[in-house]
Amino acid sequence: MISLFKPYQEKQKISLTAVFTGFVILSVLLTLTISIISSTQTQKKSLINNTLSLNLSTAVQMSKTMDSLFQFMQSSLKNAAVSFGEPEESPQKEELESRLDLIRNSSGYFNSMALVDETGMVRAISPKTIGTAGSHITSHAANTALQSRKAFISEVYMTSKTKRIIVFLSEPIFDQEGNYKGFISGTIYLQDKNILNQIFGSQFEKNGTSYFYIVDSKGQVLYHPNSDRIGKDISSANIIVQQLEQGKSGKQQYINLDGVDSLAGYTQISSTSWGIVVVSPTQKIYDQLYKHFVLLLLRIAIPLVVLTLIVVWTARQIANPFVSLANLVQNFEQGSVEPPKLRAHWNREADLLTRTVVSALSNFRRQNEQLTHEAMTDALTGMMNRRTFEDTIQRWIDQLIPFGVLVMDIDRFKTINDTYGHQMGDLVLKQVAGVIQAGVTAQDISSRYGGEEFVVLLRHADSSEAYLKAEQIRKSVEQAFLQVDYTVTISIGIALYPQHSSAAAELFHLADTALYRAKEDGRNRTVMIRAQDNS
Repeated sequence: MISLFKPYQEKQKISLTAVFTGFVILSVLLTLTISIISSTQTQKKSLINNTLSLNLSTAVQMSKTMDSLFQFMQSSLKNAAVSFGEPEESPQKEELESRLDLIRNSSGYFNSMALVDETGMVRAISPKTIGTAGSHITSHAANTALQSRKAFISEVYMTSKTKRIIVFLSEPIFDQEGNYKGFISGTIYLQDKNILNQIFGSQFEKNGTSYFYIVDSKGQVLYHPNSDRIGKDISSANIIVQQLEQGKSGKQQYINLDGVDSLAGYTQISSTSWGIVVVSPTQKIYDQLYKHFVLLLLRIAIPLVVLTLIVVWTARQIANPFVSLANLVQNFEQGSVEPPKLRAHWNREADLLTRTVVSALSNFRRQNEQLTHEAMTDALTGMMNRRTFEDTIQRWIDQLIPFGVLVMDIDRFKTINDTYGHQMGDLVLKQVAGVIQAGVTAQDISSRYGGEEFVVLLRHADSSEAYLKAEQIRKSVEQAFLQVDYTVTISIGIALYPQHSSAAAELFHLADTALYRAKEDGRNRTVMIRAQDNS
C-alpha cells in the first residue's frame, strides 16, 4: 500500500541563541555603520570649520605682524632720514653708500635702498652694483614720493632697468631748518628672497600643504609661493581677492585659480590696504578623514567581535546597572555638582564599578577645585596671582565697573634678602601680604604681581578713597611687627579706571609709573598718577 502522505522532513531550525546573536550582531553593525557615517560627516564639517577658522586666525595674526613690520620699516627709514638731514660737510658718495649699506644690512628689511636729493638725483644706492647713483629717478613711484614730501608706500611695479617687480617705501628728508632735501627709500624685491618670505615662509614650509599669498589694493599679487604669480592681477578671477577689494575679511571655501577646492581665511593689512590670504586645500580634510576612518576600523575590528560575544551573553543580565552608571556619568559631565547617591545593585561587579566611578568622580571634582584654586593663587603668600589679577581687571573693565589700581613695591627688599637671607625675605613677603589682605574688603582683589610687587584692585573706589586706602595700607606695613630687625616700608602708585585710562595694560602702566615716582621721591609714600602723565 502506497502512502498518500510524504514522510515528515524536519527542517533545520535556527536556535533562539542564534536568532538573538544575529539580531545583536546586525544591530551592532547597523549602529556602527550609522555612527561612522554620522561621525565622518560631523567630523568633516568640524574639520572644514576648524580649518577655515584657523586660516582666518592665521591671516589675522600675519596681518598684525605685517602691520608691525611696516611700522618698523617706516621707522627705520624715518630714523635714517633724520640722520641724513643733520648738517654735515659735503659727504662723499662713498661715505653715503657706506651709510646706506650699514642701514640696509643692519635692519634686513630692504633688498635695496637709495638716497635721492630734492632735484630727483640719486646721490647714493645700496647695493652700489645697481649702478643708478648719479642719475635721476624715472619711475612714477619715485617721482610721486619726491613730489609728495611725505612717507610713501607704492603699488607693485616693475623697474625699468633691472626688470624686477618691487614695492617701494620712502621717507622725506628735512634739514634742521625744515628745508626739503629729498627722500630715502627702501625697496622689496618681490620675486627674490625678501623680508616677507623670511618671516612667514618657514611656518608654511613645515605645514607642507597650506600656503599664503598677499595682494595689493588693486588685486596684484605681492607674494605667492609660485613666484610666477607675483605682479599679476588676479582680482577678476579670484573671488577672495574681490572680497578683499571690497574691504571685507572672513573665511570661505572656494575654487582657486588652479581649479583646486580650497579653504581660505583672509583679511586686510590696515597699514597698507593690502590683503593677506591663508589657503589650505580641501583635499587635506579628506585625507585626514580617510586616515581617521581606516584607523577607526583597525581599532574596532577585534574589540567589535569581543563586544558582540559579550553583549549576547550579558546584555539582558547587566543592562540596567550600566544604564544607571551611564546616566550618572552623563549628569556629572553636564555639570552636576555632587554625584548622586545610587542604590545598590544586585550584580556585585556592577555595584562595585558604580561605587568606584562615584568615588572617582568625587575625587576628580575635589582635585579640579584644588587645581582651580592653585591656578588662581600665589603659592608663597596665598594671594591671588598675576593671572587672576589680569583676568579680574579685564573683566571689571568689560563690565564698566569703576575701580582703583594700587601697585605696591617693598622698599629696598634686596637689602633684606642680602642681609637676612632669602628664607627671611620670603617670610617678610608673606607677612606684608597678610597686612595688605587685612587692609582691603572682600569685594577688593589683592594679588602678588611678582617678586616683591603687589597689586590691589579697589572696587568702586574714587581718587580720595583709593588714596586713603593706600595710605592706610602703607602705614600698616610700616607699623607692623615683622620677624626681622628692619623697618619694612612700601611705596605705592595709584591709577583709576576710567578716569586715567580704559585699557588694562595702560592703566597698570600708569600706576606703575606713579610707583616709580614714589620711589624717586624718597620711597615709603603714596603717589597718584598726575593728569599730565596720562596726556
